Amino acid sequence: MKKKLLAIFGPLIAATVLLALFFFSPFKINDENKDLWAQASSSMSGNILRGNSIKNEAVKSGEYVPFFGSSELSRISPFHPSVLAKKYQRNYTPFLLGAPGTQSLTQYMMMQSFGNDLKDKKVVFIISPQWFVKGGIKRAYFDAYFSELQTYTWAVKLDKISETDKYLATRLLAYEKVDHDETLRLMLKEIANGKLPAAKQVDVAKFHINMLNREDELFSEIGLVSKNGQIDHQAKKLPEVYNEQKLDEQAQKIGQKATSNNDFAIENKFYSRRIKPRLKKFADSQANWDYRYSKEFSDFQLVLDQLAKENTQALFIIPPINGKWSEYTGLSQNMLQEFSKKITYQLRSQGFNHIADFTNKDHEPYFMTDTIHLGWRGWLAADQYIKPFLENTTSSPTYHLNNYFYSNGWQNQNPATIK
Repeated sequence: MKKKLLAIFGPLIAATVLLALFFFSPFKINDENKDLWAQASSSMSGNILRGNSIKNEAVKSGEYVPFFGSSELSRISPFHPSVLAKKYQRNYTPFLLGAPGTQSLTQYMMMQSFGNDLKDKKVVFIISPQWFVKGGIKRAYFDAYFSELQTYTWAVKLDKISETDKYLATRLLAYEKVDHDETLRLMLKEIANGKLPAAKQVDVAKFHINMLNREDELFSEIGLVSKNGQIDHQAKKLPEVYNEQKLDEQAQKIGQKATSNNDFAIENKFYSRRIKPRLKKFADSQANWDYRYSKEFSDFQLVLDQLAKENTQALFIIPPINGKWSEYTGLSQNMLQEFSKKITYQLRSQGFNHIADFTNKDHEPYFMTDTIHLGWRGWLAADQYIKPFLENTTSSPTYHLNNYFYSNGWQNQNPATIK
């Protein structure tokens, strides 16, 4: 009887033990797959953003430069950074880290997950004004890209608690998705109070990390849809030799043709599907919108803290908002200029001086592809900053961080009071 039971259940027990050993053992699967890196670099897949294995190995190799942003990175045109880098065989390849809804909190968690892999390197970071609503990132966007792996890994590596750590823990606890994880909630409460997590909590967290790492290594390719085909297709539209004037003329022609069915210089398909059916409802609908007072300013400080920690140099790109559209919706361009003043002060006062601020380009023809996303001439203008920043040697930065930027006082400070 025992032999029969063993024959029946023995293989099942053995398989269960082997599976448990596989998931919870500390060994690492080799992720040095350059073809996979290339596919992932343009995918903007949620599994890639939430995970560590693929993006971290790609960036660690030195073959890819992280481009942090949001939905603007997903719109592939002939003048997209990935297309220009590919067509003109530049010495860098963008690794696109962002998607619709990713903001400073998500970007910080991704950024700190690289650890020393970003030390003394360069990144590009696109700041979207529309992130800076009063409460910061919305729950749905936060939930979509929240990474337990990145959060647990950050928490267990702490050896002392800084103001940055306390601020981050407090912010994370405001979201239900975090609050539902009892172990993580308890750890974050300790950190928010300036204490290191208890040893027992750390042990449980390490158990979770082993499992999450294994899931990341096994399943991060699921849902990975590369945009490399689109990049190659768009690259064929560009002249063989890089010439800014000729490229700008081409960008104007493409933009003019692509925005021919409306008076807002919005791409035709976007206008027909997203705007035209509800056009009257948009009139003056954004008159009370304000990006000057927001938790996002302090969330953004997390990003700056991590860049400074690793001595990473960053080029910050601030897009405008379509001027014709903002006139129709009532969105204040004066408010946007004050937003620009506030965010650039936060950058420059702490030593972050590589800034491409395009907020005054709101009426530049074909600068935007729709209401809020960089378009044909916008990406080309950005390239005049991206190319020299990434290709040339720049002096090592001197950062001097100020914890005031984590305060409610800064979040609510009127830009007019900034000297």
